[in-house]
Amino acid sequence: MPWINCTEGDLWMLYSSKANAVRDGKYVTSWASFYGNVSDYYGTSQYQGSTLNTYRYAFNGNGSGAGQYVKNNTASVQNCSEADNYRVYFNSGYSGHSQYFKHREAFGDCALINLDSTLKNNNASEHFA
Repeated sequence: MPWINCTEGDLWMLYSSKANAVRDGKYVTSWASFYGNVSDYYGTSQYQGSTLNTYRYAFNGNGSGAGQYVKNNTASVQNCSEADNYRVYFNSGYSGHSQYFKHREAFGDCALINLDSTLKNNNASEHFA
């Protein structure tokens, strides 16, 4: 599995906790990346003409958790943004308990942080903080 590209402004959600996400300097867990506000990690629906298409947010990659939905399945987070801070929330619609993730300070300072015990596998939305 490749390194996550920390030049992006995204918040990276990882299926596994910090202790199980990296082996030999490479990610062995699946991930999903989001930029900006996400009201519901389950997904979104959009009309294309008269057809309603539903998109579900799932983890990418070949590691543990590949194909699982992001909502209520995330164990750790990595904020790779140079300027944007984020909050991850327990409930959809940016409510309930939340955890703050500060932007990285310098290139390469893209810390992988476990979600707290309330949010681990109970994550529902994210918002710029």
